[in-house]
Amino acid sequence: MRHCIFHVDVNSAFLSFSAVKRLRENPSALDLRTVPSAVGGDVSKRHGVITAKSLPAKRYGIRTGEPVVSALKKCPDLILIPSDFSTYRSYSKALIHLLRQFSPLVEQASIDEAYLDMGVLNAPIDTAVQIKDQIRRQLGFTVNVGISTNKLLAKMASDFEKPDRVHTLWPEEISEKLWPLPLSSLYGCGRASASRLASYGMHTIGDAANAECGILQSILGERAGSCLWDSANGRGSATVTSEREAAKSYSNEQTTVHDIHRENYDRDMPPLLKSLSQQVARRLKQASVRALTIGIIVKTGTFRRFTRQLTLNQPTNDPARLFSVCESLMKELLFGADGLFQEKQVVRLVGVSAQHLETPAFEQLSLFDLRPPEKRNTAGSTPSVLLPSSPSAAPPSVPSAASASSASSVPSTAPVSSAAPVSSAAPVSSAAPVSSAALTSSAAPVSSAALTSSAASAPSASSLTSDKEQRLKQMLKQLNLRYGEGIVQRGTSSHKHP
Repeated sequence: MRHCIFHVDVNSAFLSFSAVKRLRENPSALDLRTVPSAVGGDVSKRHGVITAKSLPAKRYGIRTGEPVVSALKKCPDLILIPSDFSTYRSYSKALIHLLRQFSPLVEQASIDEAYLDMGVLNAPIDTAVQIKDQIRRQLGFTVNVGISTNKLLAKMASDFEKPDRVHTLWPEEISEKLWPLPLSSLYGCGRASASRLASYGMHTIGDAANAECGILQSILGERAGSCLWDSANGRGSATVTSEREAAKSYSNEQTTVHDIHRENYDRDMPPLLKSLSQQVARRLKQASVRALTIGIIVKTGTFRRFTRQLTLNQPTNDPARLFSVCESLMKELLFGADGLFQEKQVVRLVGVSAQHLETPAFEQLSLFDLRPPEKRNTAGSTPSVLLPSSPSAAPPSVPSAASASSASSVPSTAPVSSAAPVSSAAPVSSAAPVSSAALTSSAAPVSSAALTSSAASAPSASSLTSDKEQRLKQMLKQLNLRYGEGIVQRGTSSHKHP
């Protein structure tokens, strides 16, 4: 008996979730898991990137993150289906709910995988078989279950032969089951890192495990080399945490299928950036937050890591907004005067990040967004005020020109003395009543004809509104307010992460 950690991983998750939904809606429908099929891209236009694929599609060499155009060249009969994140979330919740029937300690690693702390078990394999079979019966899709004493080894075990299997990878089995595998299959070691190590004669996980840690650090960098050496020797955390801390930032990264350079930028970079922006935006919306700072991450072919960030005027979780900002930052980083492409660098990893998160209890609106749509100036930024975005928290009442005059004790036909000028630097209160003495203090009597003439020539509500706007603008200028899109923040690092 020993303490056991399980790793449960859904086989071809996104594709499986969609396939199960289709079969439940139409039992005679084709099971997408049995044919070459994939999720991702714009199905109608046949472009974008692959986000999930069936096992038959995998046999054609189709990989996650690969452009749809490239996948179709490998398999012209590939069936493409659109993403359905509502379905993915629904099945993911059902999976976690079922797993909690077997252990109170369930750590969801992603939408399609989770770790379970099973405690001390007499028959861990039997328990794992029971879990996977119950998932197949109740939810309709298959999973792999990996068993070990820590999370790393359990995850590696679940990635052995698929689908619908249970595998163990105990510490005493590392040399037999783990070390003969290619380095690229080790969790945390990407294809480029594996290729770099291969140039030094290290091809298997065992080669890296039996090398000196310092050698790996000299090749991949201190941190990355140390992490890879620990992983190759089966060292990892055994702590399963069932509760997640609130995230302080969100980011999604993806290693490119091919190096991106000046010649293939237009083909490969925009769809990848768009996909990553959508993933980050979706996570922001799921957490009901918005990000004020949007950034990009790039790792070059020499394993140098670069970042660019932009702090926005207003926080956002809109995928189109994220993509627009990231595309602008990426072009600056790669094509600018000191851009990476000028240095003949290539890109092997791309990421999108969102930081400085805000919960939208208040929504920042432009002051002049309160005007009628046809009178708003949509060009450029404007000073802003905070108004509650919740329907229950009504914004402060802004009186119109008509309501302002009715709040005063001045009759609607009474002329207003222009003897004392009003300073544009100070707001005029419409709530203060005007005394009768003040009304009768005019230097000369006013005839009824003058009253009639004054009433006829009184400014309209729209002109009063315009005058108020001008006074507000002057006030803001005197307060020396500055506003704009923000500051581009630059960052670079020579750390060579895998």
